Amino acid sequence: MIDLDTLNLAAVVLFAICWLFYQPMLTLLGRRGGAVINTDLAVVRAAWMHNMARRNGRFMDGQLMAQALSSSSFFASSNLILIAATAGVLFGGQSSFRNVSSLVVIKTSSRLLFEFQLSLVLLTLARGLLDFIWGIRQLNYVLAAIGATPEHADDEIHHAFGDAAGRLLNPALHSVNSGVRGYYFALAAAAWLFGPIPFIVATLGAITLLVWRQRRSPAAYAIADLRKLIESYSPPRQNPAGQAAVESDPERASLP
Repeated sequence: MIDLDTLNLAAVVLFAICWLFYQPMLTLLGRRGGAVINTDLAVVRAAWMHNMARRNGRFMDGQLMAQALSSSSFFASSNLILIAATAGVLFGGQSSFRNVSSLVVIKTSSRLLFEFQLSLVLLTLARGLLDFIWGIRQLNYVLAAIGATPEHADDEIHHAFGDAAGRLLNPALHSVNSGVRGYYFALAAAAWLFGPIPFIVATLGAITLLVWRQRRSPAAYAIADLRKLIESYSPPRQNPAGQAAVESDPERASLP
């Protein structure tokens, strides 16, 4: 029969492995092929930035970026509120422990264990907040890149600006996604308050749900198809005058 302390330790180790190694595992799955939203979206976002660079008016791109910034700020604010609430209970001292222990559904054997449980929730939320903050800062850098992209330039210049903007946008939204993912693991960590078994079940449930949404959800398949369309479509290159260069038909290309 496994004692309670061993079960708690096993649950924490399992959580740490799932929490810390989820992203490397997802990256590995993406390299092996198949639908993975994060990997496929990197191609979609890069195509967006290249199209942005070729557009004369970029009002739509600015609006889309503003929406992304607004959503990220909302999640960051909500995360900060949750951190404040968790910290308030954690530093509430003996009275907080007494009040929580009076609840039948809460399974905590000592004040030390209770503080460890809340500290884990606080840690996951804090890491998510840092991801949101870094993501918001990078999104502001992307807005600057969009504003700095010249409207009248040749294909090579537009391609270079689009490539640079894409290399800013992808890590920015990756950080925001990591912050959102922190909510899943924070909920799993909160399940520890109900005992080690619910903690293990919640951790496995969170990682299963995340992987399913990345690889087997309808959105994953749709984004994979979108990536294939983008990679199979090669837009005509533009000359400095903004007219499509005719390279496929030698006779037409030789006309004055």
